[in-house]
Parts: sequence; structure tokens; C-alpha cells
Amino acid sequence: MVSLDFTELDRVPDGLLERPASALHHQFNGPTLIHLEGREKRPLVVSVLQHGNEVTGWEAVRRLLKNHLPLQNLPRSLLILIGNPLAAKHRLRRLDDQPDFNRCWPGGTQVDSSYTRLFRQIHDRMRELQPLAMVDIHNNTGLNPHYAAVNLIRSDYLRLASLFSSKVVYFTMPAGTLSLSMSEFCPSLTLECGQAGEIHGTDHTLAFLETCLHLESISGKPIDADAVHLFHMVATVRINENVLFGFGRVPAELVLREDLDRFNFCELPEGTSFGSLRNPTRQPLFAVNPAGLDVTSEYFRFDRGEVETARQIMPSMLTLDRRVIQQDCLCYLMDRIHYEFGEEAAGIDPLPEGMRRSDRPGDPVF
Repeated sequence: MVSLDFTELDRVPDGLLERPASALHHQFNGPTLIHLEGREKRPLVVSVLQHGNEVTGWEAVRRLLKNHLPLQNLPRSLLILIGNPLAAKHRLRRLDDQPDFNRCWPGGTQVDSSYTRLFRQIHDRMRELQPLAMVDIHNNTGLNPHYAAVNLIRSDYLRLASLFSSKVVYFTMPAGTLSLSMSEFCPSLTLECGQAGEIHGTDHTLAFLETCLHLESISGKPIDADAVHLFHMVATVRINENVLFGFGRVPAELVLREDLDRFNFCELPEGTSFGSLRNPTRQPLFAVNPAGLDVTSEYFRFDRGEVETARQIMPSMLTLDRRVIQQDCLCYLMDRIHYEFGEEAAGIDPLPEGMRRSDRPGDPVF
């Protein structure tokens, strides 16, 4: 069981950087904040292991600190959040008796519990330290390009995201994510760094964190449209929990394609098959929009013995991992956002339905 409090340290414990994610439980049994001072005092917040099987963030942080701590030359203060070392011990997203940690932050829909109260305390502590920015590092279980995700469309948020990837996803669902809660008071990113264990993902993440530590500030000037290809998350797709499903040649009601994750970030035409249906007696999957409305019929049809797209769509985070599908979702659906950046953009309206503009005085629109 997670500790009902979190640990806050002002130094890296001896031997910690020699431990892989699966061994962190020997020193921490719950969320831990490590606050390291640098030349610039406003910290960069870096979150790792909210999902215990997504280890790229910890591997990048280990290497970052091995580069800087012996020389005591951190260019900016660093606030490291280690999320779920108990799940990391078992190389799992979460333990069966735990909620998804990245759904428990303020603003989420989880019922009040020791977990939501714990993450409120951590959130308030991080806010108190007035961070320059927050970066939450994740992996995918399916084939995906590296991309960044934001929760507000503003030049400083997009500029920071563009330092990681030109592919940027705007999302407001699921509720209760760390980046969504932190985006109210500082530029916040979710990084999707490919599959866990890939050295390219660790290298890319490390280079991005080094860049962030050397930023004096994050400019709010409009960003060139060529620097960002922006997508809007419009629906979450979940498989009906009462439907038996599998991949390839299996005896199941819903038989999904064995190469389904190759569709990630591809614009799929109407009529693309996700898989076949065998003697279906109930709807195999559901698509829900950010307002919580069932929009399945807008995106899928099931009347020809297949799960087919009903319109052009672009999925992300399609996975072949049954446990992840059951604990989270099959995928998200996205639309492109076409926009122009510049002074003339300040009066453009409306944004896509459900999109959030910052309402803080003086904030740029984009």
C-alpha cells in the first residue's frame, strides 16, 4: 500500500543513481520529491514513474544527475518526482490494489481517497515552489513516434513542447493528470518517449532535459507554425469490459489486428478495419468525447462483421498489451488543428469544441 504521506529530500541518497526503476522500492515505498538546488532557483519539475513500467524518465534522470552532481553544476534547480516505485518493482503500470496515479491529481474524477489527498499535497508543494515548467515523462506500449502533449494552447507551452518534437497533442482528457493540474500555473508537458527500454528514447529525453535546465526563461512570443504540427484529442476508445477480445488467431468475440499499433499517428480513411467480430451479441467498443458523451457512431461501424472506421480518423497510443487496454484504454482519436501563429491570430475564434484558452490577464492567446 502506498504511503499516506510523501517523502521530500534535499539530496540524492547514496547509491540511488545505481538503482534501476525496479530497485527503487528498496529506498522508497511511495511518491518521493527530491529537491536539488542549482544556479537558477526556480525549479524545473521532472516527473518519472507515475506508471511503474514506463522507465525512460528514470533512466534519463539517472544519467542527467550522474553528469551534473559530481561537478555540483546544476544550471537550474531541479525538483524530481518519483511516482510509483512499488509498481516499478513488478514492472507494472500500477498494482491491482492501486488507482492509476496519473488520474489522481486535482481536477480529476476519482472519488476522494487517501490517494487523491496525497496527490493534492504533492501538487500544492510543487506549486509553492513556483516552477519554471513541469515535464511528466511516459512511455507507450505500442508503436508511436515521440511526441509532446499540452493542456493549454499558448506560445510558451508550445515553444517548450517544440523543443522535444514537432508533433504536439492538445488534450483535456483523461481528467486528473499531473500535467493538466500543473498547467494552471506553469508550462506543463507530457512527453511520450516511445517504448520503454529503447536507448533512443532515453537519449532524446536526456537531451531535452539538458536543454530545459539551461533555459533562462520560456518565451511567450508567437511560435512559427512550421515548428509545431498540432493535434487535438477528440475521443477515448475503450473495449467493452464484457467482450472477450484478443489479437490475431484467437477464439474471441473481437479479434483485433496483430499489427494494430502501426496505425498510430496515421490518418486512416473511412472503412479501415481494426479487426473482425465473431458472433457479436453486444457492442465491442465505445468512443467517448471530452465531455463524456458517447460518440462511437461518429467514428466506428460494426454492421459488416468488422470494426471499421466510419470517417477519417487518426489514432494514438494503440497498444497490443491486453493489461494496459483493460487498465486504461485501447487508444485515443485525434483531429488536426489548422492554425496560424502571429499577431493577427489574437482574434481568431472559435477554437475546436472544448478547447481551453488561458483566461489569465496578459496571457497570449496562442
